[in-house]
Amino acid sequence: MEFIKPNTNIDFIGKRNYAYGFSGVLIVITLLTLLFQGGVKYGVDFAGGTLVQVRFSGPVTVDAIQKGFDAIGISRPQIQTVTDAGHSEYLVRTEKPVKTDEQFTNQVEKALKDATGQDAEIRRIEMVGPQVGKELREKALFAIFYSLLFIAVYISGRFEFKWFQSAIIAAVLMGAVYGLELLDVGMAYVVPVALIVTLALFWYFDLRYAMGAIVALIHDVTITIGCFALTGKEFSLPIIAALLTIIGYSLNDTIIVFDRIRENAKKFRKLPFDSLINQSVNNTLSRTILTAGTTLVAVLALFVLGGSIIHDFAFAMLVGIVIGTYSSIYIASPILMAFQGIGKRK
Repeated sequence: MEFIKPNTNIDFIGKRNYAYGFSGVLIVITLLTLLFQGGVKYGVDFAGGTLVQVRFSGPVTVDAIQKGFDAIGISRPQIQTVTDAGHSEYLVRTEKPVKTDEQFTNQVEKALKDATGQDAEIRRIEMVGPQVGKELREKALFAIFYSLLFIAVYISGRFEFKWFQSAIIAAVLMGAVYGLELLDVGMAYVVPVALIVTLALFWYFDLRYAMGAIVALIHDVTITIGCFALTGKEFSLPIIAALLTIIGYSLNDTIIVFDRIRENAKKFRKLPFDSLINQSVNNTLSRTILTAGTTLVAVLALFVLGGSIIHDFAFAMLVGIVIGTYSSIYIASPILMAFQGIGKRK
């Protein structure tokens, strides 16, 4: 099935400066938001503390819930309404880790019933210590960094046949990051610097396809994080899973385009590289729209019908699919063309 006619010739490369400007604005907004907010808003998984999800049999007030938790020694909890038709349901977060056993559950239910006058049902309780939260944050950064690094090795090997060269670069970078971790250097600073060094090395060794793919993936992750910062949503382990899924999805789109570029480069050796990229993107446009459209429908159903537990994950996927599809067309391929020109001059 093709929604796009085979002879379609949209000038994507000619509009690359508009795309760069649009992406630049989104990234600047992300960085400013993170700067003024002091970073992303961590959930219990990363910040540590206790989360209680409670449902009441009738309407209650936030002040009454506050009094109930005050009565058991949990002061100043953050209380958030959970959208659930026909029920009064809330998420209560506190920075204080508590022992979440059956005795604590009964204690909370009794305190909330006394304070609100309604029966309280504890839906879930999660507790994470601050040290565990710190370790999870570092492991999440490692997961994203290593995934990008291994992707770069794969792209370099598949499209430029530089398996050994890219693998050596990846091994050195992984060793350096691991050594800094052993020295207890903050990973929140090490990983971004390591990514910059990775891009610099790939530029120096002229790994053009890897540069295009990695820049596009960093672009996708950054803008998705920016959407979470702007909307005040919390970062948790499911969101890291969503980011890794987005990386895989966006990479798949990029590889399809790169494959067509490589095929067309063999067929049309005298065609200018910008025209070659335009032709390749247009060739794969129908497949890109079909894939993105069907995936969006499924994720939108999760977002609308999945309930509060999966809501943020689905939101991240929605943003990531849109941005990932856009970056495969307007970021990865133009970056490849830009570094093709740099490589020739070098």
